Amino acid sequence: MEHSVWMENLLEAIAQLGDEGHVAVVFLRRHYSYETPLDDLRVKTLIIHEARHLQQGMVTALSVYGELDAWQLEFGIYHRVQGQYPHPVIAELMTLPLKYDRGVLKKAAVLMQAYAGKGYRVDLLPLYPLDREIRYWAFRNKALSRTG
Repeated sequence: MEHSVWMENLLEAIAQLGDEGHVAVVFLRRHYSYETPLDDLRVKTLIIHEARHLQQGMVTALSVYGELDAWQLEFGIYHRVQGQYPHPVIAELMTLPLKYDRGVLKKAAVLMQAYAGKGYRVDLLPLYPLDREIRYWAFRNKALSRTG
């Protein structure tokens, strides 16, 4: 099957998933097409960012940890190509270590919103992937009840 036919079939299948699918397809068609310049660094790094989420799996992708990983991958490539970050907030975000540290992840969420705006609701995501988040709260509360 020719790629353009396959792509159209894929977009149509996504649109059939309901209003959300339709909105996603309209957005993609409006912003990305065969006329989108292939040298658009922002488009290329964003696709790499989203592919990272697919590699992570849904549980990790839907966490501040997963976002920090994807943002650092995206903007690391951006910096490698451009020689600079697009904003000082991104430069600060890139200094954060990618680890399971609640303080680091809270700071990452603040920086992400400072760059992307308050409409970017990273603050609604758990800090850790959900399985780790549940373990954190379960064992943290047991430890507190034994000492208190």
